[in-house]
Amino acid sequence: MPDKPKIALYWCASCGGCDEAVVDLAEGVLTLTDAVDIAFWPVALDGKRSDVENLADGGLLATLINGAVRNSEQEEMAHLLRAKSQYIIAFGACAHLGGIPGLANLYSSQDILSAAFNDSPTTEPDAVLPRTNTLDEMHALGLPEFRETVKTLDQVIAVDYYIPGCPPSRKVVSEALRALVSGELPDRGTVLAPNIALCEECPRKESKPEKLSLESLHRTYGIEIDPEKCLLAQGIVCLGMGTRAGCDAACIRGNMPCTGCFGPSDRVRDQGAKLLSALASSLSATETEAIDLALAELPDEVGTFYRYSLPGSLLQRALVHSK
Repeated sequence: MPDKPKIALYWCASCGGCDEAVVDLAEGVLTLTDAVDIAFWPVALDGKRSDVENLADGGLLATLINGAVRNSEQEEMAHLLRAKSQYIIAFGACAHLGGIPGLANLYSSQDILSAAFNDSPTTEPDAVLPRTNTLDEMHALGLPEFRETVKTLDQVIAVDYYIPGCPPSRKVVSEALRALVSGELPDRGTVLAPNIALCEECPRKESKPEKLSLESLHRTYGIEIDPEKCLLAQGIVCLGMGTRAGCDAACIRGNMPCTGCFGPSDRVRDQGAKLLSALASSLSATETEAIDLALAELPDEVGTFYRYSLPGSLLQRALVHSK
């Protein structure tokens, strides 16, 4: 009986939700393990870096890497897994576009370390910041270097495919793994999810007016939301018009707006700019004072429109100077 192909899963700067998405396949995990051997998955299995180093180059059919790239260790593992893998799949919003960790690009690395180790209520003002190398009783200790900028996976290594979402839905993960083990893969560089806007699969699609004319915006706790009506038509900032489908509108079915985690469709270069433009064209106000009043319930523009995509956007990061 021939050996089964090997795959690996690895995480960088992420919350672990993408690994949970694999576990959420439930009995589908058994189907996966019938088809492949999971050679390296440090979140779930006992595996060491040396296990990967001992593999032949190209010895892994594929590696699914979730998380953005924040430090030197993650960079090294990404390059190592690239060498050992026939296919690299950016798994989830953080690897795909930078994700929530990418919002750290609004600050310098020094400011982030100071906030964590000097300025928080539970730390000493003169606490020592983490260092990459130090000696403790003559023992050399090291930490990965904390990089200045959060990067998407394809800003560090070549990526073959992308599975979007925060986390990816069970449906897109199942279909992507089926394509992988069957060898029925599309062109390299493809995002393995429908290439249409979420509004096209929204259960409230028919209630969306052909032309919106919003006088004001609302936060979800500020109004009683009609569970049948288009959220954007109610003044709720729902980002389905600039977000790729594939999640089966899970948040909207829970009466919450889309926050854009599946990223843009192929027709959109910069998701945040697209969303900002679409929302601006939906406002009825034309005078500055009226526009400011309409946007009063939108306190965090970057966190709203670039929540998952800042490192992968045209902006990539803010120009900042350490305090």
